[in-house]
Amino acid sequence: LEARVFGYDHGRNVLEKNPGTSQLSPHLRFGTVGIRTVLDRLQTARSRATTATSLKSCDTWLSELIWREFYIQILTNHPRVAAGAFRPEYNQIQWQGTDAQFDAWCAGQTGYPIVDAAMRCLNATGWMHNRLRMIVAMFLTKDLMVSWQRGERYFMRTLVDGDLAANNGGWQWASSSGCDAQPYFRIFNPISQSEKFDPQGKFIRRYLPQLAALPNDAIHAPWLAKPLVMEAANVTLGKTYPLPIVDHAKARLKTLMRYSVVKSKND
Repeated sequence: LEARVFGYDHGRNVLEKNPGTSQLSPHLRFGTVGIRTVLDRLQTARSRATTATSLKSCDTWLSELIWREFYIQILTNHPRVAAGAFRPEYNQIQWQGTDAQFDAWCAGQTGYPIVDAAMRCLNATGWMHNRLRMIVAMFLTKDLMVSWQRGERYFMRTLVDGDLAANNGGWQWASSSGCDAQPYFRIFNPISQSEKFDPQGKFIRRYLPQLAALPNDAIHAPWLAKPLVMEAANVTLGKTYPLPIVDHAKARLKTLMRYSVVKSKND
């Protein structure tokens, strides 16, 4: 525990082969490790922390454990979230994404490497890093305009740590329909998220080997790379790797418009 928790504040966003997260979520989900045991060990670890960084990391992990309890309380006290938005006005959103777009997202065929690598990781292992869960959920709901409930169901079918309360809370956060939701006008840019959290493209290369030969500055958005770079890496968009399924900038504007219409009607 200590080896990971003391570096958690930074490590929780590192998309390396051995991510700096606890990996305890399946055990918490199925009760093979109890939350009180985890908190007891965390308190012990914190008492041994000798730096400001390690103390901060312990407190950051505690806050994440508290979010888990928070979502359990939301589901317990507001069971309607299992069937719809915590903020009822957002049930009025017109989800215009297509089945084909949803299927492409599920299969990791969107043309956005960080999204596709994340989905292929999920399909191959049954697990996904939390940073990636936020990225792919935001992409499905805000870029593709596919209902968060479809993504929620897909995660529950594939995640080894699938938990109704936490999964529902996370998806409603991403779609801006939850009690603690990300404001609807804050929409992740999948390219900048990729550049920030997988700067060298190591995670992308592991799950998208067809892009492995691309240089770091091209792997996050291959369609923007120069033709000679693509040719040297033996990448042909539309053949060896998909073209982007949507234009993020245009999709963002459309999403802002749809959400603002719903919000203005209910203010």
